[in-house]
Amino acid sequence: MAAPTAMRLSSVLALLRPALPLILGLSLGCSLSLLRVSWIQGEGDDPCVEAVGEAGGPQSLDSRTQLDQSNEDFKPRIVPYYRDPNKPYKKVLRTRYIQTELGSRERLLVAVLTSRATLSTLAVAVNRTVAHHFPRLLYFTGQRGARTPAGMQDDTYVQAPRLAALAGHLSINQDLYLGRAEEFIGAGEQARYCHGGFGYLLSRSLLLRLRPHLDGCRGDILSARPDEWLGRCLIDSLGIGCVSQHQGQQYRSFELAKNRDPETERSLAFLSAFAVHPVSEGTLMYRLHKRFSALELERAYSEIEQLQAQIRNLTALTPEGEAGLSWPLGLPAPFTPHSRFEVLGWDYFTEQHTFSCVDGAPKCPLQGVSRADVGDAVETALEQLNRRYQPRLRFQKQRLLNGYRRFDPARGMEYTLDLLLEAVTQRGHRRALARRVSLLRPLSRVEILPMPYVTEATRVQLVLLLPAAEAAAAPAFLEAFAAGVLEPREHALLTLLLVYGPREGGRGAPDPFLGVKAAAAELERRYPGTRLAWLAVRAEVPSQVRLMDVVSKKHPVDTLFFLATVWTRPGPEVLNRCRMNAISGWQAFFPVHFQEFNPALAPQRPPPGAGPDPPSPPGADPARGAAGGGRFDRQASAEGCFYNADYLAARARLAAELAGQEEEEALEGLEVMDVFLRFSGLHLFRAVEPGLVQKFSLRDCSPRLSEELYHRCRLSNLEGLGGRAQLAMALFEQEQANST
Repeated sequence: MAAPTAMRLSSVLALLRPALPLILGLSLGCSLSLLRVSWIQGEGDDPCVEAVGEAGGPQSLDSRTQLDQSNEDFKPRIVPYYRDPNKPYKKVLRTRYIQTELGSRERLLVAVLTSRATLSTLAVAVNRTVAHHFPRLLYFTGQRGARTPAGMQDDTYVQAPRLAALAGHLSINQDLYLGRAEEFIGAGEQARYCHGGFGYLLSRSLLLRLRPHLDGCRGDILSARPDEWLGRCLIDSLGIGCVSQHQGQQYRSFELAKNRDPETERSLAFLSAFAVHPVSEGTLMYRLHKRFSALELERAYSEIEQLQAQIRNLTALTPEGEAGLSWPLGLPAPFTPHSRFEVLGWDYFTEQHTFSCVDGAPKCPLQGVSRADVGDAVETALEQLNRRYQPRLRFQKQRLLNGYRRFDPARGMEYTLDLLLEAVTQRGHRRALARRVSLLRPLSRVEILPMPYVTEATRVQLVLLLPAAEAAAAPAFLEAFAAGVLEPREHALLTLLLVYGPREGGRGAPDPFLGVKAAAAELERRYPGTRLAWLAVRAEVPSQVRLMDVVSKKHPVDTLFFLATVWTRPGPEVLNRCRMNAISGWQAFFPVHFQEFNPALAPQRPPPGAGPDPPSPPGADPARGAAGGGRFDRQASAEGCFYNADYLAARARLAAELAGQEEEEALEGLEVMDVFLRFSGLHLFRAVEPGLVQKFSLRDCSPRLSEELYHRCRLSNLEGLGGRAQLAMALFEQEQANST
């Protein structure tokens, strides 16, 4: 028996031999982890904690607790997500910016002390020169003797970028009273206050300590100047005076003499100042801002040249050498396409026309912002040529021969210009030259545009305008609405507008919407508490604007509408983007849906196991069933998100500008998006919406539409048939069938 047992043991060891290192590693790791836990969570207390407790007693513990509490306000507060399985599902509302959820605070809050006499002059000048640099700017109005502590006065010019950089180098946990230190009359050198005319910095911790003493300072300290009153309160209450230097950072200021021209000032104190005082009028504030902006621009150009020289020196040491330099120096290299679908195309233009038009026309006038952009590029090219070749040559532009431009997402707008120039030498000789130049308008620092605040808690009112011809597709829409809205309990409602024809739904005639009403009643039965409202109207020629007028009168003015079609498939993501992009009084949102190609022309995917799938055309979404691909239908504009108040304002403006028969004709040939585009001052936002995927279907293009809308409808049907390769293959197969 011993021999078979030994043989069985040796066979088991032979099988386990490859896994022995893994088993030994896991055992060693678990042992070390348990040993470390025993060290950390031992029975005895931390000797360092005991020593602190013995030495300081309760006072030391309190001081440590106060320190933790003082730092608590500046730590991000992450709210964990926990879902109780015993409670019904409730959607978690997220903030618009992550810094709001983390509890982050801005580093600098600027307060300006002004008066009613200077509110419309100096205060406006301060707002126009520094407001876009600071996240928070508050104005305190009152008489010139009011005891209101403020960061600066309205007769002070502040160089905002320098002040923001100074605040970024200072600790926010320490008591700080920084500015231009001035002595009180009859007081010692330590009793100093910060002059309010040059501004001052107060830390949050110092303000929190000063807050309990403000009431006492109001009754005990008499002063006609708010800056002296604040300095006296800080000294008497906390024993803290003003300093001009803190943590190696110095607060530099400059006192501007009367009738002094900022353009001629060359002193070092002026060129390096954070604040300039006094500023007697608004025009002087703007002149100071112009001078300091020019200084900052020169400094930026100088730093760019230094960085370019460093890059050039370091590139010489790389394996590629000078060949590895990209133009311009310091900017990303041009985008490299990985397939023919990623090649960036060039747009051709002249001084009068462009040959890449939005509406697909081969040629259109170059006007507006595009014309100004091209003119600026030509002027910049001429300026750079003269700067490089003067005084030997001086160039004058004759005309632009050819122009090309393209937008590179990694760099910016690139230009290639063929210029016909006249070169003039120092002796006056003239000669015509044709030269090609390349320019780049690089992407600047990305900034967040100021937009009104919106949330994801707004209720969305979906509106389906349903003609009788589309009644057969309505049950599929209702099922998609139940799966995408009712099932996840989205905060959204649905209104059906049933549009009967002149001879439909009358006495003795069958109701074309009988199946729609039955499907709506079934959804109300399946989802208790859900009510699908429907309205019935009769129209000979259904106009989207006229039908929307009927729905608009049935809802409050603060309603957020989502105008849908019977092919729309709404979902949580689509509704959230509707809430975020439609802003009351500011913006209307009309998404561009993804339209699948005609399945009769588009190739279908082979069944599983039949081999590798062929590559899908760009835009195909296999998860949603777009086996043959599709494209984003830019011609369609029947879907949109907007507020009822904005729609009513646009309709009122339409009625005021067009009256009588002209209004009747306009309503038949317009869509809701055209009403916002022509008769509203709102921003009209169009963007591709990958969540809106529609099956292929031919739209009914009414001949009563305007010429532009009818052309867009026909173009949408034609472009939705298939891609160029699929249409070419269909034509080839048809020709082959006809030839045989």
